[in-house]
Amino acid sequence: MMQKVRIKDIAEKSGVSVGTVDRILHNRPNVSKTAREKVERVLKEINYQPNMYASALAYNKQYTFYLIMPEHESEAYWEEIEEGAVQACEARRDFNIQIKIIYYKRFNTETFNHSFQELLDANPNGVIVVPTDMESTRAFTSQLHDRNIPFVLLDSYMPDLEPLSFFGQDSFSSGSFAAKMLMLIARDEKEIMLMKLTKNGKVASKQQDNREVGFRQYMKDHFPAIKITDLELPLEEDRSEYDGILEAFFASHPQVHHCMTMCSKAHIVGEFLLKTNRHDIQIMGYDMVGKNEACLRQGSISFLIAQHAYMQGYNCVDTLFRAIVLKQEVPPVNYMPIELLAKENVDFYRRKQL
Repeated sequence: MMQKVRIKDIAEKSGVSVGTVDRILHNRPNVSKTAREKVERVLKEINYQPNMYASALAYNKQYTFYLIMPEHESEAYWEEIEEGAVQACEARRDFNIQIKIIYYKRFNTETFNHSFQELLDANPNGVIVVPTDMESTRAFTSQLHDRNIPFVLLDSYMPDLEPLSFFGQDSFSSGSFAAKMLMLIARDEKEIMLMKLTKNGKVASKQQDNREVGFRQYMKDHFPAIKITDLELPLEEDRSEYDGILEAFFASHPQVHHCMTMCSKAHIVGEFLLKTNRHDIQIMGYDMVGKNEACLRQGSISFLIAQHAYMQGYNCVDTLFRAIVLKQEVPPVNYMPIELLAKENVDFYRRKQL
């Protein structure tokens, strides 16, 4: 068993005072270069490993982390992110950590700006950000940099923003994987449909853009003869209008039997297929939200790609804890597993696996 090293022992070996050793260990000023070199030489000789947990507890400081994320209905993906973040704080409750959640309306820049300003006014110790568009997100993360407030990106990776860390899938690889899995059941098709939720004609999520790039690259490399036909469902439209859009699409594209979407809304198509008894068409999409799961079980969704949302929420908070409280270095990029769910294995998916 390794013997505990006392500050007194280090001081005696170094030939300096206990107070000098304490200042060096805690990176305080007013230490001569000679004394620092003596102590650091001894620390290296004895392979000194500071007890960061004990040091952090001794300070008894309070830490507040903020999570800024989209408003949502009862959707498993976002709920699990929240639950994971809360549980990470619970696991570190001895360190006086709390998480506060602020919401914005997805694809709505005004509410994102308002929510982020509220966050800045609170001057938190650390932040977890689910980004909106690059321009709006950068406007506020630059202020976090100016204030030396570390932040972690969740869901969409934007390396230009220089976050402390990122948690989410490798979007390009995920899109490529999605194409490969879809082609297990659609390789003999002549045309497939790619469904997109858009605002002002654009997909608002960088993650979805990157997934699509990966998807199209795989299709180009391996199935260049299969036509990919886009179908846009504008977010500005009333949801009741979607059925008419889908009805018109399938009427004009009778040879489409397989569809793909890069977002969590595969159930929009899946529910339409169930209502209209179209059993010869399926869609593949992302995320274990309740409506997607129901369509998966009933057969209108062929596959779902899961993202381990609970793990993302938990690990984001834990990363801030390790970086801010324990002063540890943390990995800058943390890709989550890419997992495929079908109705045969959905019951065995463990959302809270850590």
